[in-house]
Amino acid sequence: MSSGIHSVTFDCADPYTLAGFWSEVFGCPRQPDDLPGDPEAMLLPPGRAMVLFVQVPEGKTVKNRVHLCLQPADRNRDAEVERLLAVGATQVDDRRRPDGTGWVVLADPEGNEFCVERSAAERATAG
Repeated sequence: MSSGIHSVTFDCADPYTLAGFWSEVFGCPRQPDDLPGDPEAMLLPPGRAMVLFVQVPEGKTVKNRVHLCLQPADRNRDAEVERLLAVGATQVDDRRRPDGTGWVVLADPEGNEFCVERSAAERATAG
């Protein structure tokens, strides 16, 4: 017996706004019944676990103990980093290496860190 991931939940101050950022990341819309001021918002990325945003009273104070590592599906790592910066992410750390390996650590608008790794195509063409 084993378990699968049903959902990934983000505690946050503003579920609707944070869901809007992540909807850009995942390329899927917020749910039609999610409205500004709601205590929860949800994304249903096709073929992936549900992503839930739940309002909590306290803010983020320390580094995430769990974070997402993203792998771009239709562009390379560097282009995806630029896209995510343009939709509201901030760069926290740059772990790219001269040989093209490595990753970039970004944060969403509420400070939750996540990584952007190389795409599958970049990994396949690496020596």
